[in-house]
Amino acid sequence: MRICSLIPSATETLYALGLGDSVVGVTHDCDFPLEVTKKPVLIRPRIDPLAQQAEIDRQVSELVSRGESIYAVDADLLRSLSPDLIVTQDLCQVCAASPDDLAAALAQFPNPPQVLALTPTTLADVWGDVRRIGDAAGCPDAAANLATQLDQRVARVAEKVAGVASRPRILCLEWLDPYYVGGHWIPEMVALVGGVDVFGRAGEVSFRVTSEEIAACDAAVIIVMLCGYNLARTVEELRRYPIPDAWNGLPAVRDHRIFACDANSYFSRPGPRLADGVEILAHILHPGLFPDVRASNALARV
Repeated sequence: MRICSLIPSATETLYALGLGDSVVGVTHDCDFPLEVTKKPVLIRPRIDPLAQQAEIDRQVSELVSRGESIYAVDADLLRSLSPDLIVTQDLCQVCAASPDDLAAALAQFPNPPQVLALTPTTLADVWGDVRRIGDAAGCPDAAANLATQLDQRVARVAEKVAGVASRPRILCLEWLDPYYVGGHWIPEMVALVGGVDVFGRAGEVSFRVTSEEIAACDAAVIIVMLCGYNLARTVEELRRYPIPDAWNGLPAVRDHRIFACDANSYFSRPGPRLADGVEILAHILHPGLFPDVRASNALARV
């Protein structure tokens, strides 16, 4: 089977299922595992991903307001790759290409491939999508095993923190200019490790908050998990957008409990490494119970 993956999370899942050799086309954002960077790139952004955050937000808002796609699909390359299966998403037009972006390209296929569109908003949805990908790609047993393993890893974390009395208030920042807080599975992940997300709404989209609202949120921990950014760039962005003086009254600022995370790997993408993300959050909140972090480059205290 020839598979084109138009979302990094699906690419990771396909490789985790041992289907890397079947993946014939990916997106500009697909970077894990490293060997995937050698695959043909089908999707590129129509915004400048290296621009400052306010400018990225402006470009995205402008395209969306005009009803235009944020991504360009290489229709000729897609057609030449002759995929049997295309995996895409229908969750967030800012994060990846959607089925609408494929419409024109697929119209040129004499025999259109199967298109699997994923719309996860919770961890259960993400594990369910692992099974859906496995079913579509012809390896349902391997997918069921992987989904079960991921679910069990998260359950073990939840069981371990169940007896912890303290439930610290957590602020999860997904963007810094303007401020956005994490949505979808992020509040759920915080709850699983014994925290209280001060703004997030489990299963719902991320949304904007003001600096004044943050200053009044009484967060004991601030976790900066910038959507689409790795740890190095997140730290760089924090230097560009330092913590406002108005936040100095927050326990997180007074106690120096501000952490930068590799959101691109462990929080933004609805794929297998969200289980690592849960373990990383558990380490931040309960380092005595979870002294080790699976990925050494996952976070930095700032």
